[in-house]
Amino acid sequence: MSTSKLDTSGVFRPVTIHSHQTKLVLSAGDVVIRKNGIEFLSPDAFSAWTELTVDLRSPDHGRRVRGHGVVVDCTGNRHSGYVVSLVFMNLTRESQARLIQLARS
Repeated sequence: MSTSKLDTSGVFRPVTIHSHQTKLVLSAGDVVIRKNGIEFLSPDAFSAWTELTVDLRSPDHGRRVRGHGVVVDCTGNRHSGYVVSLVFMNLTRESQARLIQLARS
């Protein structure tokens, strides 16, 4: 089990989540970066094993980091929102290293 803190640095803002039917644009306060994925608060529920594409945009360089992942957990309700856990698949070594660095900071 690992812990991480909420990313308030604004390193990646906003975060865009795409699936076949849904597109979410989330603020940095709604996203927790982990060493192998992210957790985010969503107004909509996602089924386990749903594949999603995530775009992280860095405000200082404007570069986009794109990752593909699957939903491994989704808990909550329609009143308070759903906490979605997403694990990235097939990240490049550079992207994995950056994700680990962000999770530790």
